[in-house]
Amino acid sequence: MTLTSALTFFVAIFIFGITPGPGIFAIMARALSQGARACTALAFGMVISDVIYLVLACFSLSAIAENYGTLFTLIRYAGAAYLIYLGWKLWTAPAPTEASDIPVKRSGIGASLLQGIAISASNPKVILFYIAFLPTFMDLTRLSHTDIVLAAALTVVALMAGLMLVAWGASKARKLARSSRAMQRLNRAAGTIMISAGALLAVKS
Repeated sequence: MTLTSALTFFVAIFIFGITPGPGIFAIMARALSQGARACTALAFGMVISDVIYLVLACFSLSAIAENYGTLFTLIRYAGAAYLIYLGWKLWTAPAPTEASDIPVKRSGIGASLLQGIAISASNPKVILFYIAFLPTFMDLTRLSHTDIVLAAALTVVALMAGLMLVAWGASKARKLARSSRAMQRLNRAAGTIMISAGALLAVKS
């Protein structure tokens, strides 16, 4: 991989990472309800899933997707149902008496990683990107192991930068609220985002 292709690939992955979709909606919802720091493990889980798809694409992911289309559909519906469930939990959470007393149930690092992997793995946009666009940036028939490692490293940095930038922006909006009613509205906004993400994922073809 040349320097020019590596830079182009990095920019493309960054833009891809911040494109609105289920993953971005999930990051925004978590940042609104818990802050940007709580998004780190969730974002890294998504990145892990993306890197797996990247490596699989290098070894003919297109053939796998073509032969196991039904399995990918089932994964997509399962991911959509999970996002809708999380959104419902946020919507129905009781309003705190003060902003500092928000009863936030924080997931552990392992659970957040698994959530991120599940969300990204069930998103058809991720699959389609690495199947259709990866060959635009590199010749998969001539990739060396070094090229694959470099591409994976660039993907990790670009995606984490994009996802955490989104989390930071959403977190800033969260800190503007101080009243119980405002925090309940933010929770419901986060829940609406999560439910919308699930619905979007369910109807995507």
